[in-house]
Amino acid sequence: MNKSIAYILNPEKTEDMVLATSINCTTDAQDAYLQMKMIYEYYARRSYDEPINKEGKTPVKAIHYIMSFADSENVTPEYAQKVAMAFVRNTFGDDAQAVIATHTNTSHTHCHIILNSYSISGRKYNDNRATLRYVREHANGVCRALGITPALNFEGKGRSMQYNEWKHKKNDTSWKQQIREEIDKLIPTVNSLDELLQDLEVLGYEMKRGKYISVKAPGQIHFVRTKTLGEEYTEESLVTRIQYREVGEGTAPSHDSDAELRAAYASVIGDVRMLADQHRKVPRKQNSELPYSADNDLDVYKLSAQMSVMNKENIHSLSDLEYKAKEQKTLSEKYKAEINQHIMEYNKMMSLLEQSETYYSLAKKPELSAAEQSKMSVCRLAMQNNGLLTMSDVDTLRERAAISGRKIAALKKKLEGCKQWYDVYRDILETYDRLSKRDYVAELVEEERQRKEQEARKKRKKR
Repeated sequence: MNKSIAYILNPEKTEDMVLATSINCTTDAQDAYLQMKMIYEYYARRSYDEPINKEGKTPVKAIHYIMSFADSENVTPEYAQKVAMAFVRNTFGDDAQAVIATHTNTSHTHCHIILNSYSISGRKYNDNRATLRYVREHANGVCRALGITPALNFEGKGRSMQYNEWKHKKNDTSWKQQIREEIDKLIPTVNSLDELLQDLEVLGYEMKRGKYISVKAPGQIHFVRTKTLGEEYTEESLVTRIQYREVGEGTAPSHDSDAELRAAYASVIGDVRMLADQHRKVPRKQNSELPYSADNDLDVYKLSAQMSVMNKENIHSLSDLEYKAKEQKTLSEKYKAEINQHIMEYNKMMSLLEQSETYYSLAKKPELSAAEQSKMSVCRLAMQNNGLLTMSDVDTLRERAAISGRKIAALKKKLEGCKQWYDVYRDILETYDRLSKRDYVAELVEEERQRKEQEARKKRKKR
């Protein structure tokens, strides 16, 4: 729970803690956590860190509410904080133990409330359908009293955080957070989206590929779509983060008269930065751990990275770019042919080694069945036809197979590099096609408009 409290009390989200208050505990994240832990253990007579029971049920440690308001109400962050404080006192009493914080780092102001499941006087707060209705009624009453139309929405339906989720939060491993962090750790080590998903599977995650990518962590019950983890985890964003992770931001373009590509990029980057500053585009972070800004916008980063590629590779024109892409495609085809040839030879050597091992294994047996005698004869014939007359010959073949395996691995690495560069060049070509048609910036604005409309529809459905 300390991680959750630290999150909602983040100074960057609460205007340096101006929009953070608490009831019967401090607004210092670590101290608030310890104080809530003490109250819980005193009245529950249970350890905060008790193991999950055989039925998989765990006691509720705290309840987390997220309050948001209709945009039409024009509720200021300061007033939202006042509403949240009044709501907690009115609904749960002056003896409730809670941390309240209003966040202003997103497109709409919202309040986080973490309520200890026990008050300082020992009252137990439950979280079920009946209590949720009670909470909603009180929330509406507070809104009316403070002059706000009761369009209050509790995101997540005010769900309770069970022990195991609090434990995951405490250890920084809640399901979604765990998946985000695993992806963030793997991105610097992989060369493609497929490799990222394969590495996740090796770590025990289950993957589903369809219209969207879905993932399930070890021990998790349901799959989650990566796009629900945040804008930085959509398939398109993941591809971009992998493709351009080592490129970095672009440098200033040269002023060559034929550098139409870089000139177009420089102009659009400025436009996209302006959209990001004005919150007129979908906020996608390049670095998920840092606050969102134009300097931490994935679209700005991608354009800058693409321009950096053009600078480093001395690409001045569209024909230069097309030549680079064609070159990588030709190299890819060459490496594929070499790999296929080596694999055929390698598989033959491995088959011979297997038959040699079978032959020598059968040769040690004092008696053989008819079937074993036939198998030994087949193995001996294969060995003789390929010059494997002694154990030394077999050892030499084993060394050749090992060398062949290393060659295949090296060629595959070269092929992967060619594919990466080809994908980068094709991506730049596609982006430039959008830039040249003056569609790129308009598409970003339209995407944000649709996102806001979708959010508005969701809010209307919840009323």
